[in-house]
Amino acid sequence: MITVLRIGHRPERDKRITTHVALVSRAFGADKIIVDRIDEKLKKTVDNVTRKFGGNFEIEFGSYMEQIKKFKGAKVHLTMYGIPLEEKIRDIRKFDDIMVIVGSEKVPRIIYELADFNVAVKNQPHSEVSALSIFLDRLARGKELRGELKIIPEERGKKVLRIPGKEECLRLLEKYGADDRLKRHSIMVSKVALASARGCGCDQRLVEAGALLHDIGRTVTHSIFHGVEGYKILKREGMDEILARFCSTHVGAGLLKSTARKLHLPDQDYIPRTIEEKIVCNSDTLLKGDKVVTIDEIAEDYVGKGLASEVPRLKRLYSYLERKCGFSIEELLALNDEQLF
Repeated sequence: MITVLRIGHRPERDKRITTHVALVSRAFGADKIIVDRIDEKLKKTVDNVTRKFGGNFEIEFGSYMEQIKKFKGAKVHLTMYGIPLEEKIRDIRKFDDIMVIVGSEKVPRIIYELADFNVAVKNQPHSEVSALSIFLDRLARGKELRGELKIIPEERGKKVLRIPGKEECLRLLEKYGADDRLKRHSIMVSKVALASARGCGCDQRLVEAGALLHDIGRTVTHSIFHGVEGYKILKREGMDEILARFCSTHVGAGLLKSTARKLHLPDQDYIPRTIEEKIVCNSDTLLKGDKVVTIDEIAEDYVGKGLASEVPRLKRLYSYLERKCGFSIEELLALNDEQLF
């Protein structure tokens, strides 16, 4: 739990600086910010960003002395007069609850005495916003906040991907008439995918959405064309290519162009490219209905269906993800014993 405590806020003068402190807190993984003076405009701004971009970030107001005295975890004061961050970051990471104290122009001397750590990002004058962002990034080792809206980095232009949450995905399946069997399978794929994804540093929210919607095309057909039909459905729903591709790239664990032509599929890319696509593809492959099976059992099925040529690539994908994400088949098989709903 990371709490940022902003002291010395002056609503009439510090509107943008404190707003930036709050936005940095949210974007770099803090759970909430406490500001020492009530500012309803600030709260509205922060709440709107959280609502739009996702997450559970909160903003509260209260006396900074009361907040510091009642806090039970490690209190970290960011100051250019402190000990270099590199010398203290390992000790700070040992605590589960951390309060990061961010001051303005003048910080009372007592703050230095009450803090467990007085640390400096740089022992030179610099912005409290930059100090906070660097500290939180080092604390979380660069872990990125996953929200409903995902910025797609581009050299030029602006692209934002909206990722539907679990309930929205399930509502979409129901909208297109998914039966209980299809919903159970989709939910189980999402459970396997999320269990596989924990060690990958990937976008788990995107993995979950892709897993839940990958088979939506089966509401139209159960043939090999269900991936193409799912792709069309998500595009009609206004979803981005990134989400629609989960439908087309999971079929056959990602079909080569030569195989796709033999099956008379449309001429497009069916190979999973991103780590999220690969995880969903592999998770779907490991399921028979809503039950996890081993990769060897799946390989036998492929041979029986006349797809022996795809087995080596299927096994390479499994081995690659097993190494990269650190999951075990025993861990995934254990999901069979969990309740789906």
